[in-house]
Amino acid sequence: MPITVTAPRGVLSPRGERDVLPALSAALAEISGGTGNDFFTGIIGGTVHLLPASDIYAGGVNRPIVMVELKLPNIGLPDPAARAAFIVAATDIVDGLTVEGHAREDIWVNILNAPDGAWGIGGRAYTGEALIAAVTAAAQ
Repeated sequence: MPITVTAPRGVLSPRGERDVLPALSAALAEISGGTGNDFFTGIIGGTVHLLPASDIYAGGVNRPIVMVELKLPNIGLPDPAARAAFIVAATDIVDGLTVEGHAREDIWVNILNAPDGAWGIGGRAYTGEALIAAVTAAAQ
């Protein structure tokens, strides 16, 4: 489940640049009930993109937005409460890892879902049912 963090260079603290993805990954695993499941945690990954501040915009103007994008199979975070919990957790994490003075309102989180069978790892397309079976098998 890829997590992409895009931020203007210098908005995440040096610790934030290093810790944001592990913290977001842990939050996703916890909210999804996958903490401690090797298969589940093993399919969470991501990237941090640090761009020149002049390359980040909101509302058509240059602004120091930090964007967190999570891509999930359609079974991931299956209801509004779970999605809201991730959005709050991700915002809290980023807020704690930005430099002093960065506005919480300048942290955006969005969640994208892949349709059933459009989620693949290692050349294998997974349906929601197959993912649940793999997570369940890893828990046993």
